[in-house]
Amino acid sequence: MKVRGRDNVSGYLFIAPWLIGLLLFRLGPFGFSFILSLTKWDMISKIEFIGLQNYRHLLKDPLFWTALLNTLYYFLWVPLGVIAALPIALLLNRSIRGITVFRAIYYLPSVTAATISSLIWIWMLHPHYGVINSMLSRIGIEGPLWFASPQWAMPGLILVRMFYIGPLIVIFLAGLKSIPVSLYEAARLDGASSWTCFRYVTIPMLSPVIFFNFVMYSIQAFQAFTEPYVMTSGGPMNRTLVFVMYLYNNAFAYFRMGYATTLAWVLFLIILVFTVVQLRLSRRWVHY
Repeated sequence: MKVRGRDNVSGYLFIAPWLIGLLLFRLGPFGFSFILSLTKWDMISKIEFIGLQNYRHLLKDPLFWTALLNTLYYFLWVPLGVIAALPIALLLNRSIRGITVFRAIYYLPSVTAATISSLIWIWMLHPHYGVINSMLSRIGIEGPLWFASPQWAMPGLILVRMFYIGPLIVIFLAGLKSIPVSLYEAARLDGASSWTCFRYVTIPMLSPVIFFNFVMYSIQAFQAFTEPYVMTSGGPMNRTLVFVMYLYNNAFAYFRMGYATTLAWVLFLIILVFTVVQLRLSRRWVHY
C-alpha cells in the first residue's frame, strides 16, 4: 500500500501542471463567466448582482435576434462546404505526378492569417475595381455590390468561407486513405461500377469522417468572427452582424461585460444542443 501510495503521489505530481492549468484557465473562468452573466459590470466600477435580468433583457433585444438569425443564415450554408470538400478530396486522393503540389495549394488559404485574407478579399470583391466583378463583366454579367449591398453582403461572406475548406479536405483525405483497398477489389469482382463503389463502399466507410467534419465546421460557423469583423464590421444595416461580433461589441465596445457573458452562455447552449442532436441523429447513418 505504501508503494502504491507513493506511485499515486508521483502520478499526481506529474499531471499537476495540467490540473492547475485546467482549474485556473478552463474550469475557473467557465464558472466565473456564469456568475458574471448574473451581474452588471463595465469592468471599471463595482460588480452589481442583478440575477436573471440579463437573460430577460436578451429576449427583448432586437439586435440579439438579428445577430442570431444572421448566424443561422450563415450556418445553413455549412453543408455546402462539406459537400464541396469531398469531391476535391477524391480528386486529390489519386496517385498522379505532382499531386502533393495541388494538395498544398488547396490547403494554403487555411494557413494564411485570417485578417490578411480578409483584406485581400475586400479588394477582390470591390464592386467597381474588384477582380471578381471585372471577370464577370468580361462575360457580360454585371457584378453585385457585394459588401456595399445589404442583399449581397452575407453571400459575399459565405463565398469567402468556401475558400477555407482546406482542413476538411485534409481530414477527408485521411479518411479515404484508411479505407481498405480490398473492399473496392471485392466490389469490382461482383461487377460494381465506380458510382456503386462510391455509394456503397466509400460513403459508409467515410461516414464518421463526414459527421466529424460537419459538426466541427458547424461549430466554426456559429463562432464566426474575424472575416465579418474585418470585412463588414456587421454592416450594411446589420445584415452581417453575427453572434460573436455582437458579443464582442457588448464586451469591449459598450463595456457591458455581464450582458456579453450572457450572450456567450446562450451561444454555448445553442452549440451544445446542436451537437447533442447531431450525435443522436448520427446513429441512423454513421457506420463505425
